[in-house]
Amino acid sequence: MKPISRQVRYVRRVTGFTLVEVLVSIVVLSFGLLGMVGLQAASLQANRDARLQSTAVVLARELAEMMRGNKDQALLASNNPYLIGQLDAPLAAPTASYCLTVGSSCSTVGAVAQAELTDWLARVNDALPGARISICRDSAPFASDGTAQWTCTSTSGSDPILVKIGWSRPSLKSGDTAMQQASVRPSVVLPVTPGSTL
Repeated sequence: MKPISRQVRYVRRVTGFTLVEVLVSIVVLSFGLLGMVGLQAASLQANRDARLQSTAVVLARELAEMMRGNKDQALLASNNPYLIGQLDAPLAAPTASYCLTVGSSCSTVGAVAQAELTDWLARVNDALPGARISICRDSAPFASDGTAQWTCTSTSGSDPILVKIGWSRPSLKSGDTAMQQASVRPSVVLPVTPGSTL
């Protein structure tokens, strides 16, 4: 049988070692939890980007449907109310019209187009942070590296009409507080086929 003092020293040594193991496991667990927190933040950002992308596509399709519904105006080679060029936030129609509100009526199809565009721009402005849009005829919407570009290179009235939408995105890089601006490139490029006059 061991003397009592040896047994006490052995018990103390084992108890101390268990405490160190617990501390080490807590440190390892905390590093794992920190990694999960970072992953959660990235996941939330990706989810937000996907939601905004979906919203932008829905808005672009909505404008395309409005143009198809008013194809006489959408097909005009000149003075086309839908072809407003490039606008930055806050978005406002070049010629605002509110004749689609309750109690009023639009007198011409051009006024209908302007009223639709006024309403649509207000909704884009509300739905997308730092929104930027371009509605134009463009024969080359993509650069040579395959990325979308804001500039419109139309050479004729037969080039396709494109709706280009971009918005600001917060950066996920640590220490980088700058926003990825919509001015870099559009996130959504949707070709519009208004139909034909035949």
